[in-house]
Amino acid sequence: MALNILIGGAAGQGIDTTAAILEQLLKHAGYYVYATRDFMSRVRGGHNFILIRFGPDRITSHSDRIDCLVALNEESVQLHASQLADKGFILCDSSIPTDDSRAIHIEMTNTAKDLGNPRVFGSVAIGALLRLLSLDLVHIAETLKRHVPSSALDLNITAAEQGYDMVAPRLSEPAGDYRHYLTVSGNQALALGALASDVRFYAAYPMSPSTGIMEFLAEHGKDCDIVVEQAEDEIAAINMALGASFTGVRAMTGTSGGGFCLMVEALGLSGIAEIPLVVCDVQRPGPGTGLPTRTEQSDLRFVISAAQGEFPRMVIALRDQQDAYEQTIRAFRLAERYRIPVIILSDQYLADTTSTVEPFMLTKSAAEREANDNQDLADTTPKTSAFDNGYRNYQLTEDGITPRVYPGHPNYFAAADSDEHDELGHITESPEVRHQMMNKRMRKLDKLKTELQEPRLIGSPKCKTLLLGWGSLMGPLEEAIALLEKDHPGQVSALVFGDIFPLPVGQLQALAPQAKRLVHVEQNATGQLASLIRESTGISCHSGILKYDGRQLSGEEIVSRLKGEIIHE
Repeated sequence: MALNILIGGAAGQGIDTTAAILEQLLKHAGYYVYATRDFMSRVRGGHNFILIRFGPDRITSHSDRIDCLVALNEESVQLHASQLADKGFILCDSSIPTDDSRAIHIEMTNTAKDLGNPRVFGSVAIGALLRLLSLDLVHIAETLKRHVPSSALDLNITAAEQGYDMVAPRLSEPAGDYRHYLTVSGNQALALGALASDVRFYAAYPMSPSTGIMEFLAEHGKDCDIVVEQAEDEIAAINMALGASFTGVRAMTGTSGGGFCLMVEALGLSGIAEIPLVVCDVQRPGPGTGLPTRTEQSDLRFVISAAQGEFPRMVIALRDQQDAYEQTIRAFRLAERYRIPVIILSDQYLADTTSTVEPFMLTKSAAEREANDNQDLADTTPKTSAFDNGYRNYQLTEDGITPRVYPGHPNYFAAADSDEHDELGHITESPEVRHQMMNKRMRKLDKLKTELQEPRLIGSPKCKTLLLGWGSLMGPLEEAIALLEKDHPGQVSALVFGDIFPLPVGQLQALAPQAKRLVHVEQNATGQLASLIRESTGISCHSGILKYDGRQLSGEEIVSRLKGEIIHE
């Protein structure tokens, strides 16, 4: 049983810092921590809140129930008091008016003023909350040290100690053993996967909710020997990344849906020039500016078909922080092996959610990768002209994959072009060569399909109702299946796709015929996964659970909306 804390207030009140400190303190206490963020698109004012769940066991989804509401303004009480559990409480400043009997008023603002710095009122709240949760202050100094300036450290420690003495314990939860775990967001996990892949160049234009990737890489760029370039726009960013990749540097770019719109022409250049590239699209609701700080899964169809013409690509949807790390490493490997663009699909929910995870492990050293990249590229094909140096950058091969050389190679020269070209890279308008080159590029898909990863099955393979989801809905679906097991054991299971295009169909084709009902669960208005499944397999879903208001489905909401779909036989 996990406890749920909601910290609410206006932008500029330090909600994110307060939550980050609390997350670290809970992890130090041994808890598994899972925190989601709901921010308005403004610098000051409005209503923002962060949900923190913690407990002794693994947590995969946010919850709609609140045990503790930390209200930094009156609006937070008005908006969220109805979600509060009967035994829960509201922690707020004495100046906030409420007649709710569960409210605990303390002197946050006045205490901070008395200490000489009104900004430390968040530390007063943290101290009080720790006491209310029956926790101690043993880690407060080392945790605050990571989040506040050294000049204000002692003052914040004093503020937390005074807040701690203002209240008495109210709730308690047994702790687990997660002290040695990491607490990372989806964006951070993705960036760590890029670092583990030996990325050397990242170019992007800031666009919520992808900006966290660039910020993390820039923060650690000097230590990790990475060039991070804030481009003037997304067109420049993807072309910079393509140029870097052409020279043999592992390169990446990231954006959200609106920025990806500007990248599609260069995505086609990656396809025809066969330049490996990793592109991350952290989805948010569109069209247009849409909801810049909210979540959605509405770019799936777009990224599968983006750019003019036809060429092979890979699309991978990230399911959680561990998956973000591992699949980013895999994305670089697949992009280079097949000389294709690989598109990573994340979303605001996963990007900004922090979770407790086991420390990530390196799966392959940079030295091993370099040895594989520098394979023998000697070509025994006879030279055909004075312009033929013995290496064909687009040589027709059985699997469509041609080994690469980079500019500056002592023996070979690699010509590349965005026009259709022959094996040497020279422009051509020959119908025969065009046909050969199209077939060469598309043959990569045959081999790529052998590397697809089947979706994860949650629950029994002999279920009556099979839920189909993708990406960040894995966590909520895991919680939904766990809740349903109590009343409907073995009846409901879920398949959650990570590889999206090409679509792996083996497990779906095996399970779909025996399930009496297929229900797709998606964060979009049109059921994009369901239509892709129907297109790829002919399998149609019986119904769907869709949400597209900018907020993520929780496990509890999936269960509630699924009640009418369950077969009670």
